[in-house]
Amino acid sequence: MERLSAEDLSILVVEPSKMQRKVLLEALTKEGVDKTAVCGNKAEAIQQIREFKPDLVISSLYFEDGTGLELLRLIRAEEALEDLPFMLVSSESRREQLEEFRQSGVIAILPKPFNVQNLNQAINATLDMLSEQNLDLELYDIELLRVLVVDDSRMARNVIVRVLTNLGIKNIVQAADGSEAIAYLQDQGVDLVVTDYNMPEVNGVELTEFVRKSPTHGHVPVLMVTSESNDAHLQNVAQSGVNAMTDKPFEPHVVKQLLASILEG
Repeated sequence: MERLSAEDLSILVVEPSKMQRKVLLEALTKEGVDKTAVCGNKAEAIQQIREFKPDLVISSLYFEDGTGLELLRLIRAEEALEDLPFMLVSSESRREQLEEFRQSGVIAILPKPFNVQNLNQAINATLDMLSEQNLDLELYDIELLRVLVVDDSRMARNVIVRVLTNLGIKNIVQAADGSEAIAYLQDQGVDLVVTDYNMPEVNGVELTEFVRKSPTHGHVPVLMVTSESNDAHLQNVAQSGVNAMTDKPFEPHVVKQLLASILEG
């Protein structure tokens, strides 16, 4: 399957400001996107999404009848829509206000005003999410590669699993937290662990330390996916023995590059 292009995308823009809608639509046109629809509030958005499921929703944070987060929750609560790529465009910069978006598997969080590079990266991430691009490895048969995905957010796991599946990986097991992952590893072997950092009971660092100290799994590569930006926490992650880290939300092509590096390295 060939990688999709921007002109293949259908995008719904949810933005109450007519001026901001114009800015977004003009920017999308310059990126090659010509199939767009617009609406200005949560009720209109969820109705359009249910009737004509787009490839991507680009949403503001606040509407007259609710918020972008409420819209995202509605989308993620419906089985037919739960994997719909979602992009937030907002002037909000407070970390705690954006954390649930990160944990819900959004494709990107763009600042307002955004620049062309921001939008281009987000569009490319969406295309990567929707396209199958097998990961070519010399040391592994990609279809036999055993991967353990660990994250306490089911929605975040879904995004990671979708990216891995698009790379040709079929043997994927999920764990809801570090303790569940450790219980699995005590009985089963894997070739790769992809884990979140912030989890209850046993976090990603503690899970990685378990892997590194295990005589059975000590060689297994670990990719850490984290929304953490605290330098001290990131230092702990680095010292735990992870092979690579990537941000949440992440770009699928970055994950592909990291996996190729740590599995073949």
